[in-house]
Amino acid sequence: MQELIEKIVQEGLVISEDIIKVDSFLNHQIDPILMRKIGEEFAYRFKDERITKILTIEASGIAVALMTGLALAVPVIFAKKTRATTMSEQFYIGKIKSYTRQNEVIICVSKDYLSQEDRILIIDDFLATGQATFGLLQIIKEANATLVGIGTAVEKAFQEGGNLLRTQGIRVEALARISSLAAGNITFE
Repeated sequence: MQELIEKIVQEGLVISEDIIKVDSFLNHQIDPILMRKIGEEFAYRFKDERITKILTIEASGIAVALMTGLALAVPVIFAKKTRATTMSEQFYIGKIKSYTRQNEVIICVSKDYLSQEDRILIIDDFLATGQATFGLLQIIKEANATLVGIGTAVEKAFQEGGNLLRTQGIRVEALARISSLAAGNITFE
């Protein structure tokens, strides 16, 4: 998606050869016009999949998922990193290792909102090692729901997550694929 790529070039800040900071428009401060276009692009790419729900993880994936849910007119569920006291006693869980925070987190989704009849589209802001996605896949499997695909705004194609998912036969759509952050330069595929 050219508009997203241009925004990354203009405002992305390379922190290291593994990390790019895009929090001025994607995951701290949010550009709502760009988010709407990203949601519409995912809706277009997955329009024939009969999606019933979108699944993401708090907090950075919520904006992208919400705009996609709006474009598809389907509910958005976000896996919580801590179980709220108001949450149902019955929930699905997944385990993830956070690359940027360097810790393991248990994520959960109430069984009230996900069932075997659901056709799920995972949407997130970033795909790098795939750890967050694998945690969401555990939840989908536990619910006996159907995964229709994964959409990510930015994929770090130089890390293994996207390829690991694709080799499992999972459809992965990335709107911007970064192939390198070497020497502080952003290179796209």
